[in-house]
Amino acid sequence: MNLQYQLKAGSYYLYDMRDTPSAVTGERRFKLKTDLLAIAFDSYTGEVHQHGTPSRIQSWASNTRRRLRAAGLWQEAEDIVVISGPFPVEEINKCLWIKGYCRRLLQRLSQLPHGKLQQRPAPQHNSYSKTHSGAKNWQRKAA
Repeated sequence: MNLQYQLKAGSYYLYDMRDTPSAVTGERRFKLKTDLLAIAFDSYTGEVHQHGTPSRIQSWASNTRRRLRAAGLWQEAEDIVVISGPFPVEEINKCLWIKGYCRRLLQRLSQLPHGKLQQRPAPQHNSYSKTHSGAKNWQRKAA
């Protein structure tokens, strides 16, 4: 639970929560900033191998698969899965904190919402919006 991602200004920031916050700003120093995130994990156990920028994680996965195949470990090479994209921060952090969670995440991947879309607050219904519900009625009609 030491590593944690946070979404700020449309980017993912990775923080090590063991670091002490700055005395001046009150914020921790981030370890990584990226717009998209990739996670490499074992599809059989769900264990996270690497996480970070998609290009670095894809490169790591390709090299690791190549090395495993060269050692004759074909199944272990096939078990490495890389997923990338804008994921919800809660799901990313669960992958880091809960052993085997990535396997469950992979099964629900198509149902996950876009990670950078913020929840919109429920619409406020006030008397003005009720009385002026036909906002387009003021436009002129062509003759």
